[in-house]
Amino acid sequence: MMAQIQFSPGVSEAVIPDVRLTRARDGSSGTATFYFERPQALVGESNAEITGMYLVDEEGQVMTREVKAKFINGQPEALEATYIMRSSEEWDRFMRFMERYAEEHGLGFSKS
Repeated sequence: MMAQIQFSPGVSEAVIPDVRLTRARDGSSGTATFYFERPQALVGESNAEITGMYLVDEEGQVMTREVKAKFINGQPEALEATYIMRSSEEWDRFMRFMERYAEEHGLGFSKS
C-alpha cells in the first residue's frame, strides 16, 4: 500500500504539501504542520466533506481534526493541517509514515 494523505476517507490528495516539523528538546512531543496550496480536496466536483487529515500507509492510519481552509476573495486557496505528537512513540510512527510518503513522492528533508 502506498503512503497517502486524505481529507475524506478513501480520497487521496494529489497535491504534495509543504511540511514543517518542530520537536521538544527532550523528544517527548512534536508538531507537524502541513500546508497544501490549491489542494484537490477544495476544487470543483471533489467537494467531498473534509472530515480531518488522514495519513494512511501499510501500518494503518494516523489522523488529526486540526484542518483549516484559507480563502482569498472567497475562493478556496489552501489547507493547513496540524498534527500534534504527544509521545516519542507517536513521533516515531509519524516519521515512519513521512519516510514512506517522501520516498514515494520524491521529497527531500532539510533542517532549518
